[in-house]
Amino acid sequence: MVVTAHFITKDFVMHKRVVNFREVDTHKAEDMARELLICINEWGMKNVMTMIVNNAKTNDAAINIIVKELPGIYENGKHFHIRCMAHIINLVVKMGLKHEVYNVKNLQDAVKYIRASPQRIKTFKQAMKDTAVESQRFLCGEIPTRWNSTFELLRSAYDVKDAFLEYSYQDPMFQKTMGRVPSHSDFEMIKKMMEFLEKFKKKTEKVSCSTKPIFHTYTREILDIEQHLRKHETNPDFMFMVPDMKNKYDKYWGYYDTISDYVFFVTLLDPQCKSKFMKVVFTQMLKAKNKDNKMYVDEIDSKARAKVIDIECKLDKFFKTYLERSNTTSSSQQETPEEVVNFDDEKEFFGSYMTSGSFPSTSSESQLQRYLNEDPIGFDKGYDILTWWKNNAVRFPIVARMARDILGMQISTVASEIHIQ
Repeated sequence: MVVTAHFITKDFVMHKRVVNFREVDTHKAEDMARELLICINEWGMKNVMTMIVNNAKTNDAAINIIVKELPGIYENGKHFHIRCMAHIINLVVKMGLKHEVYNVKNLQDAVKYIRASPQRIKTFKQAMKDTAVESQRFLCGEIPTRWNSTFELLRSAYDVKDAFLEYSYQDPMFQKTMGRVPSHSDFEMIKKMMEFLEKFKKKTEKVSCSTKPIFHTYTREILDIEQHLRKHETNPDFMFMVPDMKNKYDKYWGYYDTISDYVFFVTLLDPQCKSKFMKVVFTQMLKAKNKDNKMYVDEIDSKARAKVIDIECKLDKFFKTYLERSNTTSSSQQETPEEVVNFDDEKEFFGSYMTSGSFPSTSSESQLQRYLNEDPIGFDKGYDILTWWKNNAVRFPIVARMARDILGMQISTVASEIHIQ
């Protein structure tokens, strides 16, 4: 077991440290929890805010043991465990790929046949030369537990699609074994499948980054995935896959009660989003959850606003713990959201959401309220959230300290796995 620590220093620089390798004799929750606690104590870690582990029942049980031993955890550890976003994406896509698509299965079998022997590989490479295939990549194999290996198989095969027919001429057993050679119609469907899966591939790559903060993008990413699924649920090519994928999505991200408060805190602490986008997130969740009940628009709007206020109150309570630590006597009042403008137009889902009204503000403002009540900044492609908070720490010193701690949280274990490999 490898233990990796992520934190942001006072100069607003993000750090990642592999702090220990622990040998765990069993997969029992008690043993895993014990080794993690030993590691935390050895390094003198006094303020462990969250822990991210792979999605497994044993890991959940280990987390429950750990939170009982760590003092001062927010809401007694209810939000201590951040589920790995890359692994959830993996589960969502695998639910779709469990449905056998004839064109995809035919190509998978063809690639498996060719990669089964050195002679077949050599013959296929010759077929690539004979058909002047420009791709420098060869056919990728598949790992059953990793859906992205299926994507790479499809992409590598699509890039050399012209070589399959030529290969069938050079290896007569190929067509006899396969029944038929992958055809133009097969590759048309393969192209559609790749375009559908491309969204999940890009999300996995993005959330696996550990060199810069990405926690603040969490709500944007899951909302984008939800709309992607909704867009394809009536598409004849994918409507048989999407319902199971959406059910798996809903299990982890379909409703705000299943998501850590920290995810919503960091959205408020993103100066591009704040409370306005938070309301968008809750509105979309309520619409998706109640699409069969046909809730009225006003009812959804009211519930979304109430949830925004609830999260603001929780963030205010969390903020006060930083005030106490800073020996500050100022008190915090209930915050109010403000309007968001000019958000990331690269995200299709976002443009239509930025039209609803703002919330009223109060006359007496705390430092956190002043931050929330300022207009969100416009979208800038070169925007760096740590730089923004570093530059604005003089105006909001305690809020900046809180933001620094929360922005250091991770949303994927994949980056750590790659680091070790």
